[in-house]
Amino acid sequence: MRAEGEPSTGDPAADEAYDGLGATHALFLDAFDRDSIDDSGLPLEATVHFGNAYDNAFWDGSRMVFGDGDGQVFERFTRSLSVIGHELSHGVVQYSTNFVYEGQSGALNESVADVFGVLVEQYASRQSSDEASWLIGVGLFTDEVEGDAIRSMSDPGSAYDDDVLGKDPQPGHMRDYIDTVEDNGGVHLNSGIPNKAFHLAATGIGGFAWERAGRIWYHALTEGSLTATATFSEFAAQTITSAQTVFGVESPERSAVVAAWDGVGVAVEAAEEGVAPIDTAS
Repeated sequence: MRAEGEPSTGDPAADEAYDGLGATHALFLDAFDRDSIDDSGLPLEATVHFGNAYDNAFWDGSRMVFGDGDGQVFERFTRSLSVIGHELSHGVVQYSTNFVYEGQSGALNESVADVFGVLVEQYASRQSSDEASWLIGVGLFTDEVEGDAIRSMSDPGSAYDDDVLGKDPQPGHMRDYIDTVEDNGGVHLNSGIPNKAFHLAATGIGGFAWERAGRIWYHALTEGSLTATATFSEFAAQTITSAQTVFGVESPERSAVVAAWDGVGVAVEAAEEGVAPIDTAS
């Protein structure tokens, strides 16, 4: 419906998808020097108007797919830039650490996608960490639903409270971790815990979240020693190591990351000391 550089089609879903793909590409290129989803210039493609009143959007391993929603609970899924960024970020995970989609590693897969999803939105609007809403999926619910978004990173469990959908079940602390076999071991539920940790780190550091907190998470994902079955504790330890690698052992960035994981009750083994920081201006 619309190729690179072509004018608007007048179809809202096609034009929103086009703009969202571009905004996601811009974040990863400008903030992290990543050349598209695979870091090798992968063309970004998307399908819109998928299915019949389809209530979802997803990355299928090679392209984005967007449903139009049922009009009762959900509007079209191209309306939310954070959702577009989230789904494309699953592709970034696929081409990097490729977390197994189950249990804690699956929740990390979802959380990392949320982190970069909100960063896409924040970068496009040039919002600081204090100005941002930290909501995933604003605009997806119809007016019939009592809720602001599908998830909140600043306050997991508060995104919606509806008679039909129920209350947002996400925990934001390990004491409330949900042990379940449903949802691939709670990947969409327990992702609230590392989501909150990133929010705490980003707001603790301050400024634009993609410049420092986002850079730490990106380094942990792409240049650390994480395995595909990483736990929350292992991911937390890697972010601390990444913070001191990028910004220094005594840096406020590292201190903010340590405090963030402590704030959500994730126990972390001591990160390696004495790692020289890289040139953060490069």
